Amino acid sequence: MNKFDLQKRTMQFHVDVIKLCGRFPKNAAGFETAKQLIRSAGSVGANYRAACRAKSKADWIFKIEIVLEEADESLYWMQASKAANLVEGEDLEALIKESNELVSIFTKTDITSKRNRDAAYTKNRPQNHNSKKLD
Repeated sequence: MNKFDLQKRTMQFHVDVIKLCGRFPKNAAGFETAKQLIRSAGSVGANYRAACRAKSKADWIFKIEIVLEEADESLYWMQASKAANLVEGEDLEALIKESNELVSIFTKTDITSKRNRDAAYTKNRPQNHNSKKLD
């Protein structure tokens, strides 16, 4: 999956969450939970787009970690919504599955990015050739 496919996927995730939240109960619990879920789901896509425009490897990693946090938060709000019986249906189950997949994708991306950063650092680090101990 390339970055453009993942941008489309994260936007579709947000759109699907918005549609799901339209079915939440029209009470305080429904409004607050829907608000939190819509915000976190939107942040997944928006912050992934920002990560794709990162100015450095460090900036990329920082932004991917935000995407990961927001994907996990979205999963939390959906699981809480299900547990509280705020909404149910196949679309909720599909979105929970999608949230888990996004968390997995961005966890792997974060791990791989850090591994690549660390490998580049080790490769480019000056070697200390004076390893004798001074007594």
